[in-house]
Amino acid sequence: MGVRGRKPKRSRKRWVIGIAVSLAVLVVGAGGALYLKLNANISTFDSAGLSKDRPAAAKADANGDKPVNVLLIGSDTRSGENGKLGGSAAGPIGRSDTTILLHVYPDHKHAVGISIPRDSLVDIPKCLLPNGSWSPDQPKAQFNSAFSMGDTAQGNPACTQNTIEKLTGLRVDHTMVVDFAGFAAMTSAVHGVDVCVPNTIYQGDMNPNLGYKGKVVLQAGMRNLSGQKALDYVRVRHGVGDNSDVGRMLRQQAFLSALISKVKGEGMNPTTLLPLANAATKSLTVDSGLGTATKLMSFGLSLKGIDLKNIQFITAPWKYDGARIDLVHPDVDDLFAELRADRTLQGVNASGKVAPKPTPAPAVDGTGIAVNVFNGTTTDGLGGKAADRIAADHFTVTGTTTAHTQDHVTTRIEYGSADAAHARSLAELFPGAQLVPLHITGINLVVGQDYAKVATATPKALPKALTQQARSADANPCSKLSYG
Repeated sequence: MGVRGRKPKRSRKRWVIGIAVSLAVLVVGAGGALYLKLNANISTFDSAGLSKDRPAAAKADANGDKPVNVLLIGSDTRSGENGKLGGSAAGPIGRSDTTILLHVYPDHKHAVGISIPRDSLVDIPKCLLPNGSWSPDQPKAQFNSAFSMGDTAQGNPACTQNTIEKLTGLRVDHTMVVDFAGFAAMTSAVHGVDVCVPNTIYQGDMNPNLGYKGKVVLQAGMRNLSGQKALDYVRVRHGVGDNSDVGRMLRQQAFLSALISKVKGEGMNPTTLLPLANAATKSLTVDSGLGTATKLMSFGLSLKGIDLKNIQFITAPWKYDGARIDLVHPDVDDLFAELRADRTLQGVNASGKVAPKPTPAPAVDGTGIAVNVFNGTTTDGLGGKAADRIAADHFTVTGTTTAHTQDHVTTRIEYGSADAAHARSLAELFPGAQLVPLHITGINLVVGQDYAKVATATPKALPKALTQQARSADANPCSKLSYG
């Protein structure tokens, strides 16, 4: 296929697919009968396509605890039984309509799912194609095109995993892919999920090309939905809120919350979970690390102690860029930095360790001192982070731009003879920085790689405007169901 500039065909029947299936399987724990059922169903994908340049794996503490990142992908392929549920207009090629990165914190008491908009523009790294060749890097490509690289019915989960790792700086420990036949079977196996339909949905909302309103598909209010009705709920875009894909993701998060709540509420026992797990894994493809029932259930058991209030969902910060979506920087970078630091969205230390007392920041008053900030590295947004840091101590930032060269290992503070004292004050905020007198007027701060390590190791608190969008699994089912 052409790997640059090609956009997958867009289907009007996109939906959450089986992300709910994945999450349901993740919270199961049972005995031998369930093991036999699951083991016969599970399929795995080849890990040969994973990038050779991956983020480092997290290290376990003395108790063997470490964070776990699980990539949950919903495939909208119309092959096999899927075509009966979603139609076959989009063809058999597997595409990802929903992707959630689930970060389980080392304390095993908190988890957060980050939804990545399908139309967001990201950098897709090299990916292995079916013919054995590797695709070139694709800057500013549509995110869900990573899964369709190679044009196969099963999709390319390794390519999506590579893309997520490049975007987040987090190593993905496990990847799970589910198609919508598994989603439908799973919702029937649990006898439906109770969700809130924000307003009555008609046939014309499900298919805008119909040309008329049509019959009622979903009645407004609290409804118990399974099978096709559940699919309709999580895939509908038009007629609700702002009619957008990202708005639809909020209802998908609400559905997942309701599913988790039901599974946990009915008890973690084989009688409840056997039909669910059997239905789920029939359409589940996982990495080899979860390729047996023993591995899958062992992982599930490690999660069942997380309270609903501590399971949160949020959408990666975004904005419209024409017909596509751009992720908002530095907000999205700060979000993933929080996860890398094992801090919750609210800034709670969830590493399972007692956090050391922070070193008191030096008392520096930059009032009346003007500084021009330059990013001397290839780390995006580092100059802005440094500007925010010094502005907090009342320095006046006269500009933030990229330095002439981006190979500075050590931060430099350049100053004219009249500003030596002010330069020394600024240097207190950047331990180890080089003080460089020049024939200039004013002060230049050129941040180097040493500051990049500090800035990423101590992420700043996320803005309330972002964290307030998060939904916990025990939230009001009728809240936060759309934008607009």
